[in-house]
Amino acid sequence: MAAAVRVYTPAEAAAVSQIGIKAVHNAIDKKIVDTVSGAAALSSSPRRRALTGEGLLRLKLWYGVGSTLAAERRQRLFEAIKAEPAAKTVKADDLLIVDVAEARKQLNARIRDLDEAEAMIGRVKGVMGGEPVFKGTRVPVRTIAAMLAQGADEEDLLEGYPSLTARMVELARIWTAAHPTRGRPKKLSDHGFKVKSSKRATLKGDPRPSTKTSVPA
Repeated sequence: MAAAVRVYTPAEAAAVSQIGIKAVHNAIDKKIVDTVSGAAALSSSPRRRALTGEGLLRLKLWYGVGSTLAAERRQRLFEAIKAEPAAKTVKADDLLIVDVAEARKQLNARIRDLDEAEAMIGRVKGVMGGEPVFKGTRVPVRTIAAMLAQGADEEDLLEGYPSLTARMVELARIWTAAHPTRGRPKKLSDHGFKVKSSKRATLKGDPRPSTKTSVPA
């Protein structure tokens, strides 16, 4: 029986690799990256179109060197990486050497960020209608991410929501990217806020912190 491996949904792959979700799906559809079934994955539920860590590396390099190498040469690059998985650099052609170690380093840093975000965010029964919140608070993660995306300053957010830390605010982006909602993204006005300028937003006070910290499985 094959050993279970960690896999990533297309949305998680996009968040970690910092490549657009449409580009990730395009890479999967064109078989630029391989996918695995949920049966072989470290996941509580089956995941379709899931990518492994090596799939993330292939995805990042495929688009990272897209303007430099033709598709055929990129394919040869991946074959060289597969042949020497521990190599820090790989020669793509006579003129280009790809820093594979740096690409892995960047991906691993983003994976750690996502793992940290997953540990501090969850749904708590009876809190904010089941919306994902930062544990120990009643602050919806997607509200913070939406405010950042639409011009709110981190300083303003920390002042308006004193139960949050700078790290929580920072991780709101990657968690939301990895867990997109269906339909059109909500605007600040949908959350009851108005943007005064390109940098600042009017904030309401931080809801009273929740005493519940457990998250249903």
